[in-house]
Amino acid sequence: MTIVYNHDIVGQYDRINRAIFETLHSASAGTVAYSEADITRQEQYTSDLLSKHDHIMGEPELDLPETHPRPYELRPTPTVVHVENDGSNDLVRLYELTRDELINCQSARTSSSLASFDADRFENSVKKIQHEIDYIKEVQPIDLPESIPKEPLKGSGRKGV
Repeated sequence: MTIVYNHDIVGQYDRINRAIFETLHSASAGTVAYSEADITRQEQYTSDLLSKHDHIMGEPELDLPETHPRPYELRPTPTVVHVENDGSNDLVRLYELTRDELINCQSARTSSSLASFDADRFENSVKKIQHEIDYIKEVQPIDLPESIPKEPLKGSGRKGV
């Protein structure tokens, strides 16, 4: 069980976990090539993270003397499995690093917002993910006839509600 005290971090944590789950269960995860639709989704995930980050940093830090510290128990992280697509595996590792740095930063103990150094660290991590997406667009697909398939298909995402 992981606890943070910053409600803004909880929202970003949930967004990153969703991106990890979506990455692992995307159609591209089971192949050596990234589909255009999955690339677009990856770009949307990182754009959402940075837009929310800008929103968080554009708001004043809240003074909450009556309600802080309020502990927020974080939901369990998605189960990470190795998938066929190396780009997906690389993205998942970067998402995990970004998430874990965020929930363990000094700002996780404040009520809201991020200290400038934590904000810079988060923003740079997400930009690194964006650069990885750009790299994937440049180099995939790669013909790997001797080593593919290496992993069983992981199945589709959640069904229904």
